[in-house]
Amino acid sequence: MRRFIALLLCSLAFAAPAGAGEPCPRAPTQLLSLPATRAALAHGRKITVIAFGSSSTEGSGASGPDRAYPAVLEGLLHTALPEARLVVLNRGRGGEEVEEMMARLETDVIATRPTMVIWQAGANAVLRGMAPAAFHDAMADGIDRLRARGIDVVLMDSQRAPRIVKAPHFERFDEALRDLSARLHVPLFSRAALMAAWEADGTPPAAVIGPDGLHHNDRGYACLAGALAQAVVNAAGPPRIAGR
Repeated sequence: MRRFIALLLCSLAFAAPAGAGEPCPRAPTQLLSLPATRAALAHGRKITVIAFGSSSTEGSGASGPDRAYPAVLEGLLHTALPEARLVVLNRGRGGEEVEEMMARLETDVIATRPTMVIWQAGANAVLRGMAPAAFHDAMADGIDRLRARGIDVVLMDSQRAPRIVKAPHFERFDEALRDLSARLHVPLFSRAALMAAWEADGTPPAAVIGPDGLHHNDRGYACLAGALAQAVVNAAGPPRIAGR
């Protein structure tokens, strides 16, 4: 059953998902640990996924809100897990860095009682010259607050866009997220690794980044959502069928 779902998601991700325009390049396997989500699926409980972050979560560069990655992710998960009672809420807000996200963590995220939070951060910290140590500490505080409530946390690093890679010391924010992932035992879904694999497969960053040199285009968001959906389903597994 899990192999069937994985193959289904591969076909959705690689064979022109909605908004992609062209087939998605091959994505590397990224392993996530989602115990709360897996338990909710197994017991038929409602699953609320919150996509938390800044403009590339909100969907800047997409042709409409339905082409932002959270909306596409929700559709893919409904297709792969049709029996799941699942919703994906977009809590991205353009221009924010981690300190501004922390100011709304309680009201926009925790108060909703999510099962899983996908936390995209780092791009604005890079562009604004935030101290990597301050970024690291603020993220650690937020992760601790989420996990104390039994919420699955998935970190997401920055897209490999021209404006990001030209910024001084952008690698230090990737290092901070990798350290947080290893030290706090929370999974990291790496767009850096994803886009490197896409490029190796013949799809350069320019094909999935819009004309502003920073945000994904529709294809980039769709292919990101496809790879993320595959990782979520692989980690959470299919829901248990009642009576079997």
